[in-house]
Formats: sequence, C-alpha cells, structure tokens
Amino acid sequence: MRTILRSGLLAAGFLLASCSTAPRQPLAPPPPPPKAAELPYKWTNGFAAQAHKDALAAFGPLALRPGDFRWTPAIPEGDAKVVIDLLTQAFYVYRGEQLVGVSTISSGKKGRETPLGFWTVFRKQVKGFSRRYDNAPMPYMQMYDEKGIAFHAGALPGFPASHGCVRLPLKFAQKLYGLTKIGTKVVIEG
Repeated sequence: MRTILRSGLLAAGFLLASCSTAPRQPLAPPPPPPKAAELPYKWTNGFAAQAHKDALAAFGPLALRPGDFRWTPAIPEGDAKVVIDLLTQAFYVYRGEQLVGVSTISSGKKGRETPLGFWTVFRKQVKGFSRRYDNAPMPYMQMYDEKGIAFHAGALPGFPASHGCVRLPLKFAQKLYGLTKIGTKVVIEG
C-alpha cells in the first residue's frame, strides 16, 4: 500500500512540475508599415481619390449614369492598372501613368460584398461562366480572387447588386479585356 501511495505522490509531483509555466517571452512589436517603395504598387493610399482627379482632368466633369463609361481613343504605352471605388461605384483603368477609361459598376450587394485590397488578374476568359451560380454568363471575365470573384460585363442597376463580382458595361469590358493581361494590378477601395 505504501508503494502505491508513494508512486501516486511521485506521479502527482511530476505532473505538477510539468504544468509549471516557463517565463513568457515578451511579444515582439509588429513590424513597421512598408515604405512606399516597398509596396506592390507605385501609388500610396487614396488610389480612388487620385483616380477621380485624373478622370476629371482627362474627361471633364463626369455625370455617368448606370452603364455609362468614357474611354480615350489614344492609348499610351505601359502596363494596365485598375482602380475600383466601391463607394462611388466607379472603375478606373490606367495605361502606364495615364488614365484611359472610367466606368460605372455594380459591385457586391450587402452580405456578398466585393473584397477590398490589392489583387492581380490571374485568369481571363472571353466567354466566362460562373461555376457557383447556375453557370451564369460572365462575358470578358477577368478573375482576380481565388474564390471566383472577377470583373466582367453584366447588369448595371446603379447600385451594388452582384454576388461579389464587379459588373461592367459590355463595351467597356470588351475594351478593358484587350488592354489587360495576366498579372495586371487591381486595387479595390471603399
């Protein structure tokens, strides 16, 4: 009996010793935010505000109704870049540092909001179809999110109404498709 009691006490002592916590290491402070030169885009914060200023300079006062867009006939050299403003439901496309087009959009509705952030186009299809929503057509589809979110031609009611994608006027989506490539940078604010 003494042997059993002694081995029980030894086991309890071992368990208590192994439960003691080691001194905690202080958490390291978060890394500093990246400098502008380290960001994946040349622009810094306020992309949509700058794009709106560029649109006013390129096209004059904009009073776009749902489905309207502006496109410059002279396309400069350089890579395409896209800025999407969910607050104003506007889409801006650059070539090099020059704005070449602006359009109205319809982004994701409440509960299915279009995600914000920095993205890159990784898949393009002239005749795209949604795998998730009954094979819904997505003409001139350019996917930038692994979950299947893209910008493409679609209905433009004048307010957010999609399941997360960014809908564009058909003619604008067609022109945009010819301008972009895999790797085109996309910034979404709102």
